[in-house]
Formats: sequence, C-alpha cells, structure tokens
Amino acid sequence: MNNVTLIGIDLAKEIFQVCGVDPEQQVVFNRRVRRSKLKELIAGYPGVDIAMEACSGSNAWGRAFQQAGHRVLLLPPQHVKPFVKGNKNDRHDALAICEASRRPGIRSVTPRSLAQTDCLISHRLRQRRVQVRTQLTNQLRGILTEYGIVVPKGLHALQAALPGLLEDAANSLTPLARESLWDMWEEWQMLDARIRQVELRLEQSVAQQPVVQRLRQVHGIGKLISTAAWAVLGDGRAFTSGRHFAANLGLVPAAHSSGGRQKLGGITRRGNRYLRCLLIQSGHTILRYASRHPEDYLSQWALQVAARRGHLVATVAVANKLARILWALVTHQRDYRPGHSSLRTQTA
Repeated sequence: MNNVTLIGIDLAKEIFQVCGVDPEQQVVFNRRVRRSKLKELIAGYPGVDIAMEACSGSNAWGRAFQQAGHRVLLLPPQHVKPFVKGNKNDRHDALAICEASRRPGIRSVTPRSLAQTDCLISHRLRQRRVQVRTQLTNQLRGILTEYGIVVPKGLHALQAALPGLLEDAANSLTPLARESLWDMWEEWQMLDARIRQVELRLEQSVAQQPVVQRLRQVHGIGKLISTAAWAVLGDGRAFTSGRHFAANLGLVPAAHSSGGRQKLGGITRRGNRYLRCLLIQSGHTILRYASRHPEDYLSQWALQVAARRGHLVATVAVANKLARILWALVTHQRDYRPGHSSLRTQTA
C-alpha cells in the first residue's frame, strides 16, 4: 500500500477501473471498483496523486478527492489514447492514464470549482437556446419564402416585420399558415425571454466576482465573455502564457511542416469553441467601430492590422490579443489600462 504514489481512474457510471502504480511506474493493482466503494478505496492511500481523463463527472470526483487531500490531475482524453497498449479495455485505459500523467509534455488541469461549473451551465443553457432560436428564425424565413414573402437580412428586421405580416390580410398567407406562423412567433418571444433570464442570472450571481469585474475593464469584453473566460481560465495557471491560452482556444495558425519547409494555414479551431466564437465576435465588433475610438490602443492596433492584412485576419488577430489580455489579467491579478498595451498592478 505504501508503494503506491499514483492512482489512475477510468471513470464510468457504476463500475470504475482503478490502477495504482509505484514510483518506478510498476503496477501495484489494477482492479474494478463499484461507485459506492471508490471513496473508501482511495481513502486507503492518503496523499497519493490521482489522475483521470477530463470528462463528464471528472470535476465532481476531482473536487471530492481534493477535499480529501489528494492532488488531482485531469488529462485530455486525446493525450491518453496513444498510451493504450494492446486492445482497448478498461484495464489498459486505466494504465494508460497513469503513464500519460507522468509524461513531462502532457499538461493537466485542476477540477473546476462549483461557482465555475454554475457559470458554464448557464452559458451552455444560453447557447442551446440561442441555437434553437436561430433554427426557428431560419425556418420562419423559409416558410415566408414559400408564400412569396422575403424579409431583409438580420434578426431585428425579421422580428420587426413578422407581426405586421401576420396582421396584413392583403398578402398571400393562408389562415392555416398565419396560425402556424403565430405559434412560431410566440415560441420566439418565449425563447427571447428565457435567454434574457439566463443572462440576468449571470449578471446577478457570477458577474460580481472580482476577477470578472477586472476582465470587464477591457474594451469589447462584456458579461458573456468575462464570465465564460473566468469559468474556463480558473486561476490561469493551467496555461503557461497568453499565447498558450490563445492556442488552446484555436486562435493561432495551423502549421504544416515537412522537409524543413513550414506552411501556415488558417486557425486551428481547437479547444473551447464557444469562447472562441465569442472572442471572434468581439473582435469583429471592435474592428467595425474602431474609427469611433481614436483614444483606444486596441482599436487603433486593429485598424493597423486590417490595413496590412485585411478585415478577416484582423478580426482573428484582435480575438487572439483579447485572449492573451484576459489570461494576463487573471494570472497576474492586474487591472487593464485603457489606451495602453501595458498593465498595471492592482491597487487596494
């Protein structure tokens, strides 16, 4: 028992595979454990490191093991897969987790706190409702086109035009079509109300965090990006630099190298898609209204990049810089200094 220094757990619903290894990476045990017996087993190995794949339920187990005094390592599943020896099964998976966690090039993350988990749940709920609303509005446009009615582009244009179209008896809409469109219009209003409700909860509960308030000092960062970035970053120490965080979000060029020749392509689009999309949307907005903010360093820098490389490249470049700034503010606990590329230490 005393020889075990690392335990790798292959998580499941009821039956977990638990592998314990010694300092020489030799297997001490590798057996199946029921969910109800897992905490009892881990309690017999106080202070050992525990490694798991980052998946559903890993954060909850990680918090429980942290409270018991263990150091918890959550590993990306794609980095564990190459260490699976032989046929894929639970025993090999648990051993692969142990081997991957001891590799110097494999980075792990710590479990999210309950507050961060609450924040991510709100964002995921909002994201799903926004997607449903987009599907609904696309369907509305398609139905109106079938009756020869074309509405200008934009969500607000459709929202403004639809009530009048439903009340206009002179158009080609039939009574049954009007009834169906009216049901869809009510569903749209309900989705808007639900989305606003989630955003209000974020504003009231999470946005009051000191870190979130610090992030909102940055031009172009509102409640959505600041709360999502805080939930993803944590204390920021899981990333070695701002560039590492931007690369984790897929905001750096994909490199293809062979025979000493290197070719850079589009962005990798890896990592957290939701936060990446929010940052790119913010970059687009900053660039669109940059001429109205001649005193803002980020806006003027965006215009310079757009003049050299074009609008699309500049949009992604601004998103990349925003990601680096957010990492610096969280990791170094500093305030953002508007109109400057530098940061100053937060004062009490």
